[in-house]
Amino acid sequence: MLVQDLMTPEPMTVRPSTTVKEALSRLAQYGITCMPVVDGSGRLQGVVSEADLIRDIVAPDPRAQERPVSVEPVFPPRTVEEVYTRHPVSVRMQDDLARAVDVMTSTAVKSLPVVDDEGHLVGVVSRSDVVQVLARADDTIAADVDELLASLGHTDWLVEVSDGIVNVSGPAGEPERALAQVVAHTVPGVIEVRVD
Repeated sequence: MLVQDLMTPEPMTVRPSTTVKEALSRLAQYGITCMPVVDGSGRLQGVVSEADLIRDIVAPDPRAQERPVSVEPVFPPRTVEEVYTRHPVSVRMQDDLARAVDVMTSTAVKSLPVVDDEGHLVGVVSRSDVVQVLARADDTIAADVDELLASLGHTDWLVEVSDGIVNVSGPAGEPERALAQVVAHTVPGVIEVRVD
């Protein structure tokens, strides 16, 4: 599966000049944990996360201390420009989803911006997107594999799916086995393909 098969196109974004308050409101409103930061032409500049936005904004509460403490003045950041992460890790639409998952699981990154060849943002792919697709029902996966194989003229092959593992019976010869492997692996939710 490719990143383009799973990404969310036209994601919520902010600009460096967006206020911290507005960025926090968007995260809360849309139930997301980070947003790409783009310039006026849509080119990716970075990513701003919940942690970036709240890090220096909450002042200590003097009531939390047993004895009075002096409250130091806090100068919280005002705009995304002051807090966002520059040079984010990103992927392209044609990248293998397995590569994107590798990046997300080997870092603390929960989502990755998807960019075109010029660096313009075209989408976002997140861990929760991957979880949703891997949780697809086996009968739905089987129907999708059947439909793809039928579109290629292979209506006599038997497709069974259990826990995301696809079993294809019927292909005769190596070229047909390879075709069954490739086709089944393009269906969202497929974990493994076995061809008898």
